[in-house]
Amino acid sequence: MSYDDVEIEDMEWNDDLQAFTYPCPCGDLFQITKQDLNLGEDIARCPSCFLYITVIYNIEDFISDSSKKKNLEPPNQQPLAIA
Repeated sequence: MSYDDVEIEDMEWNDDLQAFTYPCPCGDLFQITKQDLNLGEDIARCPSCFLYITVIYNIEDFISDSSKKKNLEPPNQQPLAIA
C-alpha cells in the first residue's frame, strides 16, 4: 500500500534529478521520471527509505510526440487495382 496518493500538479520538476519530486517524511524526495510516466508507471519511490507514493496523472500528457504521431497517422494503405 502506498504512503499517499499525490497529484502530479503537486509535485515539483527537479532539473538536477530530471524527475518529478515530492517530499518524503524521511527527509529525502520521492522521485519519478518523465520516461516512467510515459510508460504508464505511477509509483514514485524514495531512494532513502521503503516508502513510495502513487502519482495521479493523465498518461496522455506524457506520451512522447513520436508515439502521438503514430497514433494519429492513418495506416499505410495500398491502392487497389480494379479490373
